[in-house]
Amino acid sequence: MRRLIPLKFALAATTLVALLAFLAGTYSAPSPATAQAPIRWKVQTGWPPTSIVQDAAKLLVEMLEKNTGGRLKIELLPGGAIVPVFEIQDAVNRGVLDAGHTTPGYIIGKLQAFIPLTHGPLFGMDFIDYFGWYWEGGGHELLNEAYQKQLKMNVVTFQVHPEGPQAMGWFKKEIRSFADIKGLKYRIYGIGAEAYGKLGISAVTIPGGEIVPALERGVIDGAEWINCYDDRILGLDKVAKFHYAPGMHEPVTVGEFIINKNKYDALPADIKEIIKSTVQAAYWMHFVKFQEKTAKACGELIAQGIKVIKTTDELNKAFLKVYDEISTGYAAKDPFYKKVVDSQQKYAGLIVPYRLSYWPPYQFIGEHYWKEKIWLK
Repeated sequence: MRRLIPLKFALAATTLVALLAFLAGTYSAPSPATAQAPIRWKVQTGWPPTSIVQDAAKLLVEMLEKNTGGRLKIELLPGGAIVPVFEIQDAVNRGVLDAGHTTPGYIIGKLQAFIPLTHGPLFGMDFIDYFGWYWEGGGHELLNEAYQKQLKMNVVTFQVHPEGPQAMGWFKKEIRSFADIKGLKYRIYGIGAEAYGKLGISAVTIPGGEIVPALERGVIDGAEWINCYDDRILGLDKVAKFHYAPGMHEPVTVGEFIINKNKYDALPADIKEIIKSTVQAAYWMHFVKFQEKTAKACGELIAQGIKVIKTTDELNKAFLKVYDEISTGYAAKDPFYKKVVDSQQKYAGLIVPYRLSYWPPYQFIGEHYWKEKIWLK
């Protein structure tokens, strides 16, 4: 026999169901119209639109938008769209741009410590070692100290895109001996400009987009840019027929994603963490794409008749010697510069000897399999 539910309990249950239905309707998930609007940033790069480094910026933007679930939306603009490429950091500092994808190497005139912070011989470190020093050896903190304390700029920055190692570059005439470089007008930036200057070259620093016209007009005799892939897109193979590699001026070169600090501080904590993890991942994703495109482009340049010539050991050794002398001089005059190179030397002193001692030699194994395909003899 079915038991009857007392009337008061039936009324209570009915009331509860009605109340829950009301609450469910009142506190349902927000509709798209009431959802929080995405954060929108305007970001300019320091690169030409077709550059492989512009591709690195696009990759970073795509990863950031995906990893934030669309909560961060970025309008990406190429070099020169709003401000000249050498003024990006200042524009981010003033809030003209929300962020920039560029390199501190473009503003070493403001702070010489940007040289070791972004490129250079680095005591034998490569991109793997640099990444370790940057995230585990204090590099990230030092780069932000450079901007925030040394230059008093209202920014937060992350190293994000590796380029290189870079070739010595392109020349309109063949360099047969060390003496042939003396007096040449050569586009380069950073400490490399000063080092080659001491070796007799007249160094000139101009943006990437101005290199080819300068070579065409004879304003310069040679130039370094990035690599076979990017150099070809820029058109360097159309105005110079002699390509020299390797170079010692930028065995490691890393650029930045620099953000206005007010914009960064206003971000939710989880998006700040997403930015950090995304720039770390983008570093490696760009590097593997960079390597593949560069390798293919170098082969294509050779096939089209460009003379790819090995830079002499004499010149590379002379460059390293002069570079070290210049860097030591900077460190003697600038405590912060010394702080940076001391940090790098300490980390390199641990890692580089270990790798040289313990890792299989890249060239030894590579030549075992591919000796006949090496195109720089």
